[in-house]
Amino acid sequence: MYLNIAVLGGDGIGPEVMAQSVKCLQAIEHNFGHTFSFTKADIGAVAIKKTGEPLPEKTLKICKNSDAILFGAIGTPEYDQNPESKIWPEQGLFKLREELNLFANIRPVKVFPALAKLSPLNKKNILDTDLVIYRELTGGIYFGNKKVSDDQTKALDTCEYSEKEISRIAHLAFKAAKSRRKKLTLVDKANILETSRLWRRVVSNIATSYPEVTLNCMFMDNAAVNMILHPNEFDVILADNMFGDILSDQGSAISGSVGLLPSSSVGLGHAMFEPIHGSYPQAKGKNIANPIASILSVAMLLQHFDLEEEANAVITAVLKSFSKKIVTPDILGSSKYGTDYVGDFIANNITDDTDDLNINDENIGLGKSTII
Repeated sequence: MYLNIAVLGGDGIGPEVMAQSVKCLQAIEHNFGHTFSFTKADIGAVAIKKTGEPLPEKTLKICKNSDAILFGAIGTPEYDQNPESKIWPEQGLFKLREELNLFANIRPVKVFPALAKLSPLNKKNILDTDLVIYRELTGGIYFGNKKVSDDQTKALDTCEYSEKEISRIAHLAFKAAKSRRKKLTLVDKANILETSRLWRRVVSNIATSYPEVTLNCMFMDNAAVNMILHPNEFDVILADNMFGDILSDQGSAISGSVGLLPSSSVGLGHAMFEPIHGSYPQAKGKNIANPIASILSVAMLLQHFDLEEEANAVITAVLKSFSKKIVTPDILGSSKYGTDYVGDFIANNITDDTDDLNINDENIGLGKSTII
């Protein structure tokens, strides 16, 4: 298979972890006979410095002409700590999602038995955790009308959703649940918000088309508590943009490190794959950033194109790095190996040998993001 892949390293540690993902894709090329072309482009703070725009037109064109996008991270303290700024790096990511209509963000949360002790939570409550969050990505309060009063003493953010926006991601979530453990939890605040009431009405109606899937509706505050106390009771979680953002970041606490969780953002014609972590500017250039989330995003990319054996090869190599304790400092207290070494180890252990592709109970449930 030939794939044209846009590579957006972004800010902070983004380019460093992205380099390890590219190594792994090159290993897939070599071992499985595929051809991938990689086109680098700027986004975020680095793009602002070069062009004055967080998403240059050149970058957007490269992404639109690609088969898939690999994204690193975005943001710098320079902008985060300046509320007076009229432009900031994250605007580039929001615009990219909007321009490519990447309306569904898929974030799996899996606890690896070998790393369970990393979690601050009760081990017996987390060991069987294998859930996936479907977060609506192009609507809601993040994209609503925003207003600040002339005297800067009042501000307004509008949350708006349409039935169409809710329906398209709800169908994806139900289909995922149908192929998993057949449980879907809608997270909302239908006791308070009109948008949440619309979500509940639309999703409840769609549920009748999926009789094999059990729908459970849960208020956001209750869901946040239960995700910590009983994460292994969830299967597929469906949420709007803001609630999905909060819950998926909370998922990193379950696994024990934000550096472990990948994600995909899909639409009708485009798909982007990225770690859920931020740009971690304090670690930039120190060769300590965890590349696992970015590398597992590669596995999600391969699954997206139905390259299951290839995705399993990546996952198996990651699991081998865990078993050999070849990990970055945020995992298992190790300070022996850096970003580059871990990336090299995983890439060098990606193989098409079927004897090595026995995915056991530690296999990550990546929440397949098939082409739609």
